Amino acid sequence: MTSSLILILQVIRYNLKVVFAGRFILFLLAAIAFYIFFMIVSVFDNVDFNLSVMYEITFLPALLLIFYPVVFGIQRDDDARMLEILFGIPDYRYKVWLVRIILIFVLVFLMLILFSALGSYLLYPINPILLSYQLMYPVSFLGSLAFLLSTRIKNGNATAVVMVILGFFLSIFSEIFDDTMWNIFMNPFGSSRELTQVAYQQIVWKNRIFLMVGSVIFILGSLLNLQNRERYI
Repeated sequence: MTSSLILILQVIRYNLKVVFAGRFILFLLAAIAFYIFFMIVSVFDNVDFNLSVMYEITFLPALLLIFYPVVFGIQRDDDARMLEILFGIPDYRYKVWLVRIILIFVLVFLMLILFSALGSYLLYPINPILLSYQLMYPVSFLGSLAFLLSTRIKNGNATAVVMVILGFFLSIFSEIFDDTMWNIFMNPFGSSRELTQVAYQQIVWKNRIFLMVGSVIFILGSLLNLQNRERYI
């Protein structure tokens, strides 16, 4: 039992090194810089801080945290000549990248708690776990979509460009689908001028289900793409 636990911890530690190596520190620093910048701007603009504002301030830094691991993961394995080894493992999709995706989401969630705790201390008292939990819905959705694209494109830089373009169009559509369950960027702590708070919260609940189901579908599609050995080797 002890040897199995040690082995599991070693596998987790190795995959964390692979996933969060390279340029991840740059994205982490960028997330911190944007978070501090948004906080300073909000203070100088005399924003009336509440949970909804804290959600909006933390949203972009949260996306930066998930961006590098899911977009450049496949390319890093390819550059390190690890794909040939990984594809030799039976049930590759379940034993390697599924574990990595789970680790990415867990680590990003923990980092979001730290970000939220900092914002709670400096700006407005909130529940960091609640804020981080709600942020993980759009973060997981967009992160899973980015991972799906990376399994098709296989090049991190090209995937990054596609995701930036997609993000631009999704932000436009979010205004069209405002106050509907299809709004990926919906603020669960916000409100609507046209809907009652109860009706708005029902839409938020449906929106979260939509994001969760979409994330699962994207991940399953990614794992299926990774079964095509000839595309990668």
